[in-house]
Amino acid sequence: MQTIKAEKKAVKSIVDFYNIDGIISDNRFGVRSKKVPSVFITHQIQVLSGSTTWLSTKMHQKIIQKFDVCWVPDNQYKPNLSGQLGHLPHTEFNIEYIGPLSRFSKKETKGVYALLVLLSGPEPQRTLLEEKLLTVLKGFKGKVLFIRGLVADTQTKIEKDDLTIYNFMTSEGLEKAINESAMVLSRSGYTTIMDLAKLEKKAFFIPTPGQFEQEYLAKRFHDLGLVPSCKQDEFTIDQLDAVSESDGFRNIEIGINYKKLFRLFESK
Repeated sequence: MQTIKAEKKAVKSIVDFYNIDGIISDNRFGVRSKKVPSVFITHQIQVLSGSTTWLSTKMHQKIIQKFDVCWVPDNQYKPNLSGQLGHLPHTEFNIEYIGPLSRFSKKETKGVYALLVLLSGPEPQRTLLEEKLLTVLKGFKGKVLFIRGLVADTQTKIEKDDLTIYNFMTSEGLEKAINESAMVLSRSGYTTIMDLAKLEKKAFFIPTPGQFEQEYLAKRFHDLGLVPSCKQDEFTIDQLDAVSESDGFRNIEIGINYKKLFRLFESK
């Protein structure tokens, strides 16, 4: 509540001082104004939180209703990426499906890595998965690029046999790495899913334990035959064989009509 209050105060000052014509809030509850059109971006029309999903969803939707429109980064109809997270039969606010968003572009490149491991997320689960994978992947045949997901001032690189380990990569380097990899092993966060869909990649998901959204998305794509997955403590190297038999991300329409979207901010 304190954060929302601070955001409202900052926005009021910014709108008045800079003569702002509109606001696009990337999941920031207090970044809106009654003076100008205000947009809220989220894929979480329904917020999964276990037994309290109904409450977390109701609270989130109450906040969304205070904005002029909600932009959902997904396709409205099938095939879509967010499933029940971004699609409900009825809502009491305006929704515009703008298509999946990604900073990356698909490029025809020479295959370099058989497997890209892309770690992210909160501790201690990030470290637990890293330690497990570094042990399990010793039996993997092929070149592996391992990105630990630890942002630092300086990028580090370790090479040993067919394994290359980076502590982190910039957006440009990550785009190149994903394009050059035959398959990706990662968490099932929505941003990662949108990136993989844009690059039309095959993948294997290990959702962060206890994160209901990631667990739901991983199961959804597993059941659809797109991306195999398993729980963190159940992963074995043999499970990667299922990736070749899966469809991967294909035929996911990704395109944004910016002219249509930004009509909201046109002066009367």
